[in-house]
Amino acid sequence: MNRILLMVLRNFPKVPGTYAKLCKYAKNPDQYTEKEMYEHIRYILNMVVDSGNINLRIVGKENFPQENGFIMYSNHQGLFDVVAMVAACEMPIATIFKHEIKDLPFIRHIAACTNSFPMDRSDDRQSLKVIQNVTSEVQKGRNYIIYPEGTRSKNGNEMLEFHGGSFRAAIKAKCPVVPIAVIDTYKVFDTKSSAPVDCQVHILPPIMPEEYEGLKAAELAEIVRNRIQETISSNC
Repeated sequence: MNRILLMVLRNFPKVPGTYAKLCKYAKNPDQYTEKEMYEHIRYILNMVVDSGNINLRIVGKENFPQENGFIMYSNHQGLFDVVAMVAACEMPIATIFKHEIKDLPFIRHIAACTNSFPMDRSDDRQSLKVIQNVTSEVQKGRNYIIYPEGTRSKNGNEMLEFHGGSFRAAIKAKCPVVPIAVIDTYKVFDTKSSAPVDCQVHILPPIMPEEYEGLKAAELAEIVRNRIQETISSNC
């Protein structure tokens, strides 16, 4: 059986109510607290994990900064990556996501509740505006997860090159940078099987602003990529 179908069947009685509540939040997000909306999103996405025969191992939760206003940079393997990150992080987080999926109902509602931004990587001006918006939001105390490969890797645990441009947001915001390594998350939705699957999320120690002061975005990108690669190599 397809894993997504399995998730839907197991959660079918809960879907109408949970989706209706999400729509209510997304319609008027200013009327609710960020924590209230995020906890509901976590509830939904944890249902996905619990019902999908997924053994998600989370390592290093103690490495999350104690104060809001940080950016996580992660390798990207597939749709399950964001689900895994929300399951791992109790503090509200937002993300940058592909412009092509911005109008999908579930994606659109979560974006509205979390202040996530769609990015059109074919439009340099729009991409720059998104980075500027993220910088501003982080300075206000929001947390973001960014995938600097720009797209998911189609080779499992092999990473693509990191684009340095997305690291400008951290440098301008002067915020903690948290490297995230995801391992085997591609197996969740990239196979037609619903058999039990193991995957991992590793939250690595944050790189503080004073540690990367004076570095160019490309240099910071390389440091983060190397740390993620070391973690993947050690745990595959």
